[in-house]
Amino acid sequence: MPTKEKIIVALDVPSADAALQVAEKLHGHVGMFKVGSEVFTAEGPVVARYLVASGEQVFLDLKFHDIPNTVRAAAHQAGMLGASLLTVHASGGRKMMEAALDGVRAAARARGVARPTRVLAVTALTSLGAEDLAEVGFQGSPEEVVVRLARLSQAAGVDGVVASPREIAVIRQACGPNFLIVTPGIRPATGASDDQARTATPESAIRAGADYLVIGRPITGSPDPAAAADAIAAGMEIAVTPQMSQAHKS
Repeated sequence: MPTKEKIIVALDVPSADAALQVAEKLHGHVGMFKVGSEVFTAEGPVVARYLVASGEQVFLDLKFHDIPNTVRAAAHQAGMLGASLLTVHASGGRKMMEAALDGVRAAARARGVARPTRVLAVTALTSLGAEDLAEVGFQGSPEEVVVRLARLSQAAGVDGVVASPREIAVIRQACGPNFLIVTPGIRPATGASDDQARTATPESAIRAGADYLVIGRPITGSPDPAAAADAIAAGMEIAVTPQMSQAHKS
């Protein structure tokens, strides 16, 4: 996979027009676009539907967390939209995650496509530190909480997890090489952390074993989003090349 394909750009904007302007500027420079709660609440499925129809890959990041029957129905609709990835909360439990899988598989059959939408479980939001997790009832360090939820997610059969850069290595060790890890909280070395508590640079996240990086403001807030994306991809390429060389030798 070309390195730029590992970049998912977060379209965290208030309107369809704004989202599609960003996507147009970044066409061919990144691998996927994240449609999240802000623009989906403002515009409904129009942005996701337009992007899929235009040939773009969509990460529908709505973090479903409800009773299994409701999540099954919502995941089915996400699959019918043609989303490549969708998210559920791992804390919703095994039965809920299994229901999401049922929903996307039914959608794939209805659409006549071989590969269903891949389901990712959100472990712990990257805005949460140790005190925040304790406050909502999670026992243990952020690393322990994330690994526990990642193992539960894998046991439920989902395709992977969304987890902060700081937990990539332990998830990879716990869940193996074929479990997808999608990582938000990515900030270039010169960037601000904004409201993310557990962040890392693109290069360090790739070295740790992330499959995809979700990047928003460092790209979308740039005067030249395409150039910003290209620069990040170039840094990622340098980071991943020694890994590939080492794997070749072993």
